[in-house]
Amino acid sequence: MLNRSKLLFCALLICGAGALPAFAEMERDRIARITTPTSDFSRPEKYETMQAGAATHRKRVNGDAFSHPSANMAFDRRLYFEIGDGIFKKMWVSSPASTQSSDGLGPLYNARSCQRCHLKDGRGAAPDGLQAENGSVALLLRLSIPPQSDQDHVRLNSGAAAAIPDPVYGGQLQNFATPGQTAEATVTVTYEETPVMLSDGITVFLRMPVITLTDPGYGPFREDLMISPRIASPMIGLGMLEALSEEDILSWADPDDRDGDGISGRGNRIKSKLTQEVMLGRFGWKANQATLKDQVTDAFSGDLGISSSLHPANAGDCTPAQSACMTAPDGGDAKSGNVEINDHLLDLVTFYSRNLAVPARRDADDPQVLAGKRVFYEAGCIACHRPKYVTPRDPLRPEQSFQLIWPYTDMLLHDMGDGLADNRPDGFADGREWRTPPLWGIGLTKTVSGHTDFLHDGRARNLLEAILWHGGEAAAARNRVIDLPTGDRENLLRFLNSL
Repeated sequence: MLNRSKLLFCALLICGAGALPAFAEMERDRIARITTPTSDFSRPEKYETMQAGAATHRKRVNGDAFSHPSANMAFDRRLYFEIGDGIFKKMWVSSPASTQSSDGLGPLYNARSCQRCHLKDGRGAAPDGLQAENGSVALLLRLSIPPQSDQDHVRLNSGAAAAIPDPVYGGQLQNFATPGQTAEATVTVTYEETPVMLSDGITVFLRMPVITLTDPGYGPFREDLMISPRIASPMIGLGMLEALSEEDILSWADPDDRDGDGISGRGNRIKSKLTQEVMLGRFGWKANQATLKDQVTDAFSGDLGISSSLHPANAGDCTPAQSACMTAPDGGDAKSGNVEINDHLLDLVTFYSRNLAVPARRDADDPQVLAGKRVFYEAGCIACHRPKYVTPRDPLRPEQSFQLIWPYTDMLLHDMGDGLADNRPDGFADGREWRTPPLWGIGLTKTVSGHTDFLHDGRARNLLEAILWHGGEAAAARNRVIDLPTGDRENLLRFLNSL
């Protein structure tokens, strides 16, 4: 008979798989009333400060604000969180090594640990100049090429592939290599600035990153290579986003803009390596990962070159054209199916990622914050940044089960205009579409990460710049912000910084 601890860990494994219970019919009307956006900005809404329901933590606000476990976690589950934290921070080494449980790095890689990209479980910073291996600089370059055959088109259109990788450099550029190997390139980032005039005469300069690749390690880059830079996203609240029902998320989708409001969000669809089914994408800047375990294993493979049961290639993102990389020593363990991180450790990292708690709101009752909330709602921002949900009941995910949460995202893809376009398809997402990122915790970015770089590549140096980069479906809301009186705009920023 399994003991209680073993049963709990079995539940962790089941939780990775995906299908979620729907609400009981009798609850639907009540939940609909609770989650309808408010029109009363005279006081905070009930439970508004608890952004992730009972899982919200109320610990002291400092640099560790994104690193606490779900506040409603039972004591006997805390051990799994703490061990997962240790693996998340582990510095991997190249093979062969005396520490077999920590070897297998690379041969090509971007970071030596998960923590090096998600420093203190927060947001990566945008580099300026030469990209260095630094815990606070975590710019990744996604690579792909246009479809080359009918089969490529079929794979993309069916959700079987997120993008077509470069045949030489793979799906991600690795700018570091283990001893004896050759890094793929040197990455340099510079910026070009464009002024934007606000209605009160203030000029804001928006910066556009310019990526330069030099020292190609495996021959010249293709002329049709598509490159998209990324910084790491904050880790908080991911379990709540995974818990949301697909039905609830897609209830806000309007791909044909039938209501004529100019907003036409849609879901991405991608084949999950975990379930081997095409599912709704939830994670990543273009929602190209369906489950947290998919996201975690893809990061181990692409960022660290660490293989797993879902990504069994011990050479990571290396391609057959990179022969030395393909034949390099690896850390595969025969007892774990010849992979470098076994399922037990992988599930612990996934559990840790699922249960990083969202901090409580600050200053929700401040009159200026409430005034800024009104501006946010009335400017139309909530058309994409959906304020609140209730997660389904799920006994296998007790921390995420039946919680009223306030992530301010619809989890859908939206056309964000030419300014933010990377012109690179990713699953069903086209080159102008991005998933609406959640806003909870955004006001603590400086506290946790030491900077205020926002958007997918960190180009925005503060929240106002991030707003002003919005185009496409968000252009109308952005223009309303441009036209705001100074006081209203400052209150809007106060509201965002209270999240």
